[in-house]
Amino acid sequence: MTEMDEQLDFITVNTTLPTLPLPPLATRQPVLTERLILKPVSQDDLHAVHAMRSQPEVMRWAVAGRPDADLQETQAWLDDNLPPNDAHNYNFTICLQSTGEFIGLGGVKRIGTTSGPGGELGWPEIGYLLRQEAWGKGYATEFLRGFVGAWWSLPRSAARVLRVEKSVIQETRPVQDTEQSGSEEVVAEMLTAVTELDNLPSQKVLDKTGFRKFKVWTEVDKKTRETTTLVGYGIAAPK
Repeated sequence: MTEMDEQLDFITVNTTLPTLPLPPLATRQPVLTERLILKPVSQDDLHAVHAMRSQPEVMRWAVAGRPDADLQETQAWLDDNLPPNDAHNYNFTICLQSTGEFIGLGGVKRIGTTSGPGGELGWPEIGYLLRQEAWGKGYATEFLRGFVGAWWSLPRSAARVLRVEKSVIQETRPVQDTEQSGSEEVVAEMLTAVTELDNLPSQKVLDKTGFRKFKVWTEVDKKTRETTTLVGYGIAAPK
């Protein structure tokens, strides 16, 4: 881990990103792992997602930082992942293969929108939530490994990412596409994750699945107005 940094430092790079629009939700295939099946999000998931997003212990680590107020708030979250928003979002529900039981969800949101590739660090950023009953069983690690494989299998296009945190960059590679921005090399595309400093279970999951810790910084939480310490992780696209 690096020494604590007080602010982020962004640079502009040539890289790749998933080709947009992403494959339509109806065409996405489930992802199978040893015990899990990752399914494209659907309207039928509303009540299962709401039950999970009603658990305070789960939502402590979510962006909202609190349980959903009602079913309508959960529906708003779901709508953000259903057509036409599936063009920029790549999320899955996490279910047990043995029973089909819903135990969580995860993925990457807001790829290539006006706010950038979607993550706080400029790169696409993965996040996930698991029902409290599913904690401590290795499901998060299994989900992340399965998702990362599906993520890197998406078609890619050349991209110029305007605000990328420079400390996450792991390597540059020769250009494969001669049309790419006139440069002789590109930065290896990254998938990132951000956790709070005291969320040790998530950090252990990231360590196990090949993510590298690269940045620690503080910022003011926009909702609580309190200072929080965050830890950034990244993993490079396979060669």
